[in-house]
Amino acid sequence: MRPAHHVTEPGWFGRRADRWRSVGRLLRHTHPALLTATIALHITVGLLPVVFIAWTSRLISRVPDALSSSGGSGWAVLGLAPLLAVCAFVVQQLLAPFQSALGELVTRQVDGACIARLMRCALTGLPVAELERQDVLDILSDARGGFERVSPTPGDAAAGALALIARYAQLTGASVMVALVLGPGPGALVAVTALVIRFGQRGSLDRFGALRIGLAGERRKLNYLRRTAGGPALAKEARMLGLLPWLRERHTAQARGYLDPLWEGRRRLLFRPFVGLAAVGLVGGGGSLYVLAREGANGSLSLLQLSVALQAVLIPMRFGVYFPESDVQTRDGLAAYHALTRLESMAAGGPAGPERQDGALATVPEGPIRFEDVSFRYQDDGPDVLSGLDLVLEHGRSTAVVGLNGAGKTTLVKLLARLHEPSVGRITAGGTPLSGFPAADWHRRIAVIFQDFTRYQLTAAENIGLGRPDRMDDREALLAAAGRAGAREVIERLPNGLDTVLSGQYENGSDLSGGQWQRVALSRALLAVDAGASLLILDEPTAQLDVRAEAAFFDRFLEMTEGITSVIVAHRFSSVRRADRIVVLADGAVAESGTHEELMALDGRYADLFRIQAERFAEEQAEAAAARATAGTLPRAAQPVPTPEGAR
Repeated sequence: MRPAHHVTEPGWFGRRADRWRSVGRLLRHTHPALLTATIALHITVGLLPVVFIAWTSRLISRVPDALSSSGGSGWAVLGLAPLLAVCAFVVQQLLAPFQSALGELVTRQVDGACIARLMRCALTGLPVAELERQDVLDILSDARGGFERVSPTPGDAAAGALALIARYAQLTGASVMVALVLGPGPGALVAVTALVIRFGQRGSLDRFGALRIGLAGERRKLNYLRRTAGGPALAKEARMLGLLPWLRERHTAQARGYLDPLWEGRRRLLFRPFVGLAAVGLVGGGGSLYVLAREGANGSLSLLQLSVALQAVLIPMRFGVYFPESDVQTRDGLAAYHALTRLESMAAGGPAGPERQDGALATVPEGPIRFEDVSFRYQDDGPDVLSGLDLVLEHGRSTAVVGLNGAGKTTLVKLLARLHEPSVGRITAGGTPLSGFPAADWHRRIAVIFQDFTRYQLTAAENIGLGRPDRMDDREALLAAAGRAGAREVIERLPNGLDTVLSGQYENGSDLSGGQWQRVALSRALLAVDAGASLLILDEPTAQLDVRAEAAFFDRFLEMTEGITSVIVAHRFSSVRRADRIVVLADGAVAESGTHEELMALDGRYADLFRIQAERFAEEQAEAAAARATAGTLPRAAQPVPTPEGAR
């Protein structure tokens, strides 16, 4: 149980300071030359409207002299003012697209670094136990949502923050011009008015963003429903079961469950502040225009000054509005970044350390692996899944773990793979506790195929090569591993062999059956063994094979892995009868242990369950034979009734 900490909510200045510190940390991922160029460009684009105001005002001030001059020389009085004003306008328009281009480069550099951090955190940094918690999954969903372009990314936040430089440069230039013409008071008034409106507007947006973050769970449910209903996986069942009306109703209800509180909060958080900020703008802008009108009426302002002040006052009055190039980007992009940093803070020991680059195996001692009085529960207040487990996995020998559902077989595999740590007790290898070694070092010593293994939409070569990525290009090793797993024939029948994408959703790709996928996954594990892994763990590796194929696989598997420490979790007792040792789990502890012959002679739990499975298999085969005979496949008397070898 994680200790509780008292968290003090930061004030307004604290929140703004934290926001800019976050932006600063993101910008560290940007190349200095790109960052410098982007800042310089935004300052230039921000000041060009001020330059335009200056020269258009000078042009306006000279128009009366030009009109009063005789002859064609009158327009010469205008000088370079028209040209410079046009140049300022044209240059601003030409540079504007480069703002977007440089902003995109900043976004990509920052997102590239943050995506790498998210991958490392989610795949290696966060303990598996954390990834099974509801609140962590909500945070992970928000972090991933940004990088999937569902919402703005941290890179968008960094680029959006830089885009504010142009806005503030323009505000500064306009305020200075007002101060020079009307005096420091009016200049400060327009600047303060603009900043008050801006900060108020941004504060309302931030509060709305906090409300949105609080609805992460509802948003995750809605996104799941949309992905499921909009993907091909549901297409067959939707047609056969007539799911479309139900999905529409469910989507409407789920969307309203998310959007209704969001809309209500938006009205509450944005409407009243908008009215108050509009009043501030009316007072500040009206006061500035009043001073301008008064000075203009009493003749104390020249035409140049009047034109400069009038145009300059309008810039701050437009400052307190929504900025489409930065506001949502910084709000939601920083929310995704903060979700990432929260995930990193949850990771054991912080973000994952540097990855091993040389491919060398860790120096974890060889020898028997022992579970010493191990107990484990998934929740602190939950029941024990394993309780006082004592188990020895002999070095270089095969151990089969069997038991009914809920006996703790898969949990034992997770502890052995160090995806979880024991709640009580310890696991040792060669007499040394595994907890004394980094989990990543232990992972390099094992090859494991889980029951719910990943089916990558990659080529067959990559699906096998991921068992040891540094041997991905060794095609002979890939085919050798596939041959031992019984997958070589499957691969040879594919359109492009090892280069075939294992998904029908790609051109020249191919779908595999469940049993074929099992063989590919086993090839992946065997490649890791060939590369030096000394412990092979198979968690229900043949769940989708029929009983004969499963028995044949285990016979072949035990022969080719002789001398390797292996652990096999299976639900068919007859399939693992040739293992060096069979362990029967019940109620989270070892109920029986021994060879097949020893356990059958014991006539206990294993023998009872073995006979029950054998009888059930014989009945199923008899029923199948009878069905074939009825269909006229064979004469009834000729129908064989196969019996598993172990039932004799």
